Amino acid sequence: MSALLGEKPGVRVLSADDEAKRLMVEKEELRNALAARFGSDIYRSDGSLNRAGLAARVFGDSKELEALNAIVHPAVREELGESIRQAEDDDIDLFVYEAALFYEIGVQNLVDAVLLVDAPAEARIHRVMKRDGSTRSEVLARMTNQLAPDDVRAQADFVVDNDGDLATLHDSVDALYDSLLGK
Repeated sequence: MSALLGEKPGVRVLSADDEAKRLMVEKEELRNALAARFGSDIYRSDGSLNRAGLAARVFGDSKELEALNAIVHPAVREELGESIRQAEDDDIDLFVYEAALFYEIGVQNLVDAVLLVDAPAEARIHRVMKRDGSTRSEVLARMTNQLAPDDVRAQADFVVDNDGDLATLHDSVDALYDSLLGK
């Protein structure tokens, strides 16, 4: 959904997941903190993050995941604030922040409205498996760290049910875009 919105004029999208991945590689103080906490072997010799190794270590252990989140989430929140300011400076009409862990990391006070794109659990599981090459158990482990969709649905300002075909999703994106920008 965010990718489709990002194709619209006047829209800028920031993906929390993409930013976290980028920051964990590019931001030296974050790299140092992660290496100090999880060991330097979480980075490969070429400087890239061993994401699979880190994920295997943290998604089965709530204390390890909590430690990772305590290091990474503040950097991502800071990046979100900077990106919002830049979007305002650039006169962007609609800034979209895509995040699986939205309320969990406390960024709801930085945005004007929250949109939940929801789908049945099995559809979400299969989409993530296809997108990331993850196993079912890896996806389920990640999902246990997210708020339940019903809880997010109750707090969201807008909800799009993504349980149909791609054409239906495109129609939903068009309607949302028009609604948000008053068209």
